[in-house]
Amino acid sequence: MSFSPLPGRRSVLRGSLAASAALTLPVAAGAAPALALSGRPAAKWGVQTGDVSAHAGLVWVRSDRPARMIVETAATESFRDARRFHGPLLGAGTDFTGTTQLRGLPAGEQVHYRVLLADPDDPRRTGEPVTGTFRTASDTRRDGVRFVWSGDLAGQGWGINPEIGGYRIYDAMAALDPDFFLCSGDNIYADGPLTGTVTLPDGRTWRNVTTEEKAKVAETLAEFRGNFRYNLLDENLRDFNARIPSIIQWDDHEVTNNWFPGEIFADTRYTEKNVDVLAARARQAFSEYFPISTLRRPDGRVYRVQHHGPLLDVFVLDMRTYRNANSADDQTTDAQGILGREQLEWLQRELSRSRAVWKVIASDMPIGLVVADGTDGAANFEAVAQGDPGAPLGRELQIAELLRFVKHRRITGTVWLTADVHHTSAQHYDPSRAAFTDFAPFWEFVSGPLNAGAFPASALDGTFGPDRVFVKAPTASNVSPAEGYQFFGEVDIDGDSGELTVRLREQDGTVLFTKVLQPGRVGQ
Repeated sequence: MSFSPLPGRRSVLRGSLAASAALTLPVAAGAAPALALSGRPAAKWGVQTGDVSAHAGLVWVRSDRPARMIVETAATESFRDARRFHGPLLGAGTDFTGTTQLRGLPAGEQVHYRVLLADPDDPRRTGEPVTGTFRTASDTRRDGVRFVWSGDLAGQGWGINPEIGGYRIYDAMAALDPDFFLCSGDNIYADGPLTGTVTLPDGRTWRNVTTEEKAKVAETLAEFRGNFRYNLLDENLRDFNARIPSIIQWDDHEVTNNWFPGEIFADTRYTEKNVDVLAARARQAFSEYFPISTLRRPDGRVYRVQHHGPLLDVFVLDMRTYRNANSADDQTTDAQGILGREQLEWLQRELSRSRAVWKVIASDMPIGLVVADGTDGAANFEAVAQGDPGAPLGRELQIAELLRFVKHRRITGTVWLTADVHHTSAQHYDPSRAAFTDFAPFWEFVSGPLNAGAFPASALDGTFGPDRVFVKAPTASNVSPAEGYQFFGEVDIDGDSGELTVRLREQDGTVLFTKVLQPGRVGQ
């Protein structure tokens, strides 16, 4: 189905948030905003917050024309005694998107905010406010922490299908009232065009919302921007963004499948064969459409540590930008690996500095699951493992160095979270089962997809001794969201005991698996 204005947004929030939910979207999703509408500036793509800490956070918006971004915050929806933050001028250079840094926020409190867009030629002319809310990190243990994570959105030909409720998994995640959402990558599928209909194996028809930019693989900056806008057509996601802060990382499909720096590929769908050119355009669009604190730095990096009070630090990795080329991955020395030397040293340094009870390593790819890159017919590998259960080889050498560092520095409370493989599972890694033994036991939990094709469980590589204690995955490949197999995970840290509970959930919130971990241990 071609995109047309959606009906009034279903109200999930009360009060001013419900008023924001009544906004509709532009008729021409890909049109130049300044030419699409007249009148006052409007923020009809919703709002979102990101990288929220105890006293700071970022607010994002997109205007339908040039405008000055203004954010007001208050303790209540009445916006009595509101504070005002003056943001950037939104224009064509950023696709009319922008973020505003909020500082001096109260710790552990619900913050209400509204975004005003002012006419740059007449600041008195402002559009209708768009409201949202978020909770800052607590600076005391007693409040605990709860967050959800997943990844992989609009992949393998499965986009927004209004007939099944769109991206309904976001409603289930919001119902848990998490402090934030960790997206483990593949926020878009720039290499995954959408058609209006897809015939399912049982003869039913899947119907996608379609846009011009989703009709082909993304190559131009405009096409990458259109891929990020596409997901915001979904009312569930817009409502979620207005309520739940995000911590965003990226993986491959923000650019193209299984890409690595320096790659020149032969995919006939592309006229631009240089992946570095595509990655630069994708990175610009990615930075425009998500509120990420480190993208404001001169190096514009994605990897960072997000502090969430005394209970939790989240170490967000980038296993895409600095990796070596996908290969057979059987080399006996590998200085670059999947992280690059600079990122590895940063991670070691930040882990050793962390005083948080729990240190979540947010990895955009799994450690011990074999992920092949067979696009050119060669036996190449995309992630860390390559299926050889012996001593570390290739990218495993870098992970072995990291795991050894954690053990010898006696760094407690490390847990690995990821997505990428389009099924959900829990793996326990133990040196007693491993070829490489100089590390402390740890857990890796996998979730996703949010709305994409589901795939069978990946094979395990025995180098680090994984034991898959739980898995749910289809037996066929690219199973549609209409058949289920869409997943997210929940992490709940108790403020009194410090225990960390992981729950793997289906798209409706049903709990599939639960694991409780104890604080203060080097290994689990």
